[in-house]
Amino acid sequence: MAEIIRNYFMPRWRTDRISCACGWEGDSSGMQMELHEEVTDYACPACENTLLIVSHPDMQQVQQAAAEGNAEARQQLALVEEALALHRKA
Repeated sequence: MAEIIRNYFMPRWRTDRISCACGWEGDSSGMQMELHEEVTDYACPACENTLLIVSHPDMQQVQQAAAEGNAEARQQLALVEEALALHRKA
């Protein structure tokens, strides 16, 4: 059964080692990634079994994580704010 990560900014989900029933073991960087609208699935590279399902953060989650000092969230928030500012000028 796949592990579900509801908080994208949760520490270590990218680096924690996961074992698949087929015997493969590794972290998310070694998995096959499939992007969907609200989540990203990570599958075993050996048997394609889905091992992780990671929810994409909404704006409130990005803002909260940025306010808590999360560097990735601060980068994402800066990109969103820049895009919004450009959109307003157009």
